[in-house]
Amino acid sequence: MPTRPLGSRRFRTAIIRPPAGTDWRARLAAADAELAADYREARAPSAWRAVRATRRLLLMALWTLLSIPIQAACIAIGGRPPVVFARWYHAVLCRIAGIRVRMIGAPTAPQPGRPVLFLCNHQSWADVLVLGSRLEACFVSKAEVGSWPLIRTVAKLGRTVYVSRRRGSTAREKDEIASRLAKGDSLILFPEGTTSDGARILPFRSALIGAVEDAETRPIVQPVSLVFDRLDGLPVTRPHRPHFAWYGDMDIARHAWTMLGRRSCGATILLHPPLDPAGFPDRKALAEAAYQAVDLGAAALRQGRDATPLSLNHHARAPARSPDRA
Repeated sequence: MPTRPLGSRRFRTAIIRPPAGTDWRARLAAADAELAADYREARAPSAWRAVRATRRLLLMALWTLLSIPIQAACIAIGGRPPVVFARWYHAVLCRIAGIRVRMIGAPTAPQPGRPVLFLCNHQSWADVLVLGSRLEACFVSKAEVGSWPLIRTVAKLGRTVYVSRRRGSTAREKDEIASRLAKGDSLILFPEGTTSDGARILPFRSALIGAVEDAETRPIVQPVSLVFDRLDGLPVTRPHRPHFAWYGDMDIARHAWTMLGRRSCGATILLHPPLDPAGFPDRKALAEAAYQAVDLGAAALRQGRDATPLSLNHHARAPARSPDRA
């Protein structure tokens, strides 16, 4: 007796196999048009957004002017006050800008003689506000920031370390980072060397990470994944990632105006387990381990999956390839 086919077989086949005569080119063109419409909507001018952006910029400038003498006094006192007030300064800026920060994991506490070097992906100027609001550390920034009006004053009071990212000055900049680490200052470094489009993590440059080899006492290295995942209360999808990313030849003033005009946005910081430089043969292996952790964590956050530092720890200690650029 012949076997009767299952009744669900035709149903499953209809789902997997597209209907006859389906024009996939038309479907792809319609999907591309929808993505383009979403992108234009994210950049569309609005009177309410202009008012919101203006109000936020004025409040941020006022808070900055009020904070400058306070931070100067904290630096004169010395110790932890400058770092603690800097964290409060960035936290208030996030509140004014409508950025809600969520943190998964815990920052590693510096040990006597062993500060922390945070390695994080970089996609926007807003990364500084988000990370500065939660981490008690100074930033390593590109030298161009030192020429921006008002921003250079804030960066100087924040004890920012400047790097030019030119090959000829790498040794001097490594010495500067190593000197700050030797003094016990925790630092936040963006090892990609530039900002990305927010959809991927660029290869880590291991040259500046090599400062951990030159420091008198090797610091603790903690990888950090940062993703902007909420826009106006809704999850961020791929078409809206350029709303947060500042890269290429984008004008920072126009980008900030657009971003501050939205009602609210959210960012998630994923702190991975710390890495001990003594457990790696060289700086390239350390850079690759940090890259693996940051890349996997950011991918999980972008996809809305449950990302935990513990679940990514074993990936961070199993390098798969070397960084493209040293």
